[in-house]
Amino acid sequence: MFHKLLGKLAGLCAILAGVLLTGITLMTCLSVLGRNTTGTTLVGDFELTGVAAGAAIALFLPWCQHRRGNIIVDFFTSRASARTNAALDRLGALLLAAAMGLLAWRTVLGGLSAWNTQSATMMLGFPEWIVYCFMVPPLVLTALIALWQAAAGFESEAQA
Repeated sequence: MFHKLLGKLAGLCAILAGVLLTGITLMTCLSVLGRNTTGTTLVGDFELTGVAAGAAIALFLPWCQHRRGNIIVDFFTSRASARTNAALDRLGALLLAAAMGLLAWRTVLGGLSAWNTQSATMMLGFPEWIVYCFMVPPLVLTALIALWQAAAGFESEAQA
């Protein structure tokens, strides 16, 4: 049940990331088209591309972890038993959960710092704290998914 909820939330994050990337693509196309036809461009398009791409990357992380899409280098473990590989997979998921928890915590602190200093992009003055707000929930969700995988194992996912 909890695993399915995490999967639905991860899917929602991935859809939102796809919408963001589609928006970036359309905005870039409009900017290039305007530059080459009328000589005008969208001011700050590169800034919006940067902030949206950063948020999209974070939003794709939960789906990647849920689907076990991270690269696994099994050169040293290819001859290990299934039990050893399962234990190493769970350890890897636990380490990823810790790393994502650390990233989420530091992202919260970065967002608070951006809020306190009112830092913004150079051309548009787009508040940087907004990007941090979009990044924290998927980082926490990725940590939760990895923690669930470390605790429950990956065999339970195949049965669900």
